[in-house]
Amino acid sequence: MEFMGSSYHGDYNNGRMEGTGEYTLPTHTRYVGEMKDGMFHGKGVLHFPNGSKYEGTWEKGICKEGKYTFSDGLEYKETDWDYCDGKDRRFYSERCNGLKPAGESQVIDRDPPRAIPDGCYDSGDGFYDPSTRVVKDYDGNFLRNADDQEHEWIVRTCRKSWDEFTGHCPRGNTLEEK
Repeated sequence: MEFMGSSYHGDYNNGRMEGTGEYTLPTHTRYVGEMKDGMFHGKGVLHFPNGSKYEGTWEKGICKEGKYTFSDGLEYKETDWDYCDGKDRRFYSERCNGLKPAGESQVIDRDPPRAIPDGCYDSGDGFYDPSTRVVKDYDGNFLRNADDQEHEWIVRTCRKSWDEFTGHCPRGNTLEEK
């Protein structure tokens, strides 16, 4: 297990994971819950590095039912989903805490947003550096190499660090005059 980057702390039976324990994947996703015959089996929770979680009931490694909760506390619902449905485009934090005053826009749900390293993009689970095509989590740990499809999606849709000066220019002055 440690050769693959995974770890397990918990009960064993005949050399296999069985009982309760915590299994950590190489991506730092953690499963905490019941195991049987080396598989997720029973009640358990997957904790994702971004703070979200999936609570479920597992049978022989397959989740049979459960619920996903985003890191901000919003619970996903397959039916009667009223968040970001086209009529109401507020962030979940804005629904919980109210809108900011005029002129103080909120660009992502997290407020204040994370500072993005120079030349990088916020991919939602970490920072993406297009020069190396590597996604690292918000603590700087390697997550994955981006393939061509993910690279194009990140560059097209994700927030990017500032790469040009956008400061105030007094009326009547232009940058060329300076």
